[in-house]
Amino acid sequence: MKHRLVYLLNVGQRRLQRWSQARAARGGVTAAQSGLLFFLGTHDGALMSEAAAALDLGAPGMSGLADRTERAGLIERRADENDGRASRLWLTDAGRSARQRAKAGMTDLNARLTEGFTEAEIDVVARWLTSLQTRFPVAGDEGDGGDERDD
Repeated sequence: MKHRLVYLLNVGQRRLQRWSQARAARGGVTAAQSGLLFFLGTHDGALMSEAAAALDLGAPGMSGLADRTERAGLIERRADENDGRASRLWLTDAGRSARQRAKAGMTDLNARLTEGFTEAEIDVVARWLTSLQTRFPVAGDEGDGGDERDD
């Protein structure tokens, strides 16, 4: 095969994750926390299960992310008024501010990721990456199984 797509995807993802973690260590929020803040920015008060589905996380991973984000003072977790076993997630004022900072950082990151590529090329990359979600569904989705998510 001419292109080593799996290798290139894995290396690119690891490097991007390390770069993001280094920035978060300098006072920002993690990439996972940013994702949760972005989701809650348009779905404040969402059930944890809804956030997990939107972020492609299993229950244990979502619980850990919510714990860390709550400890950071960025969200509040409250029992659902109709089902005390379920939790809803709400942005705090600090979470709203962190979301705005993360949004600005994401604009810069997207500019860096797309630099040197045409809009048409980025459209093809985005279409290919999006197709991975349907070609490799998580367990329980349609298809031939895919990988089980436990994070």
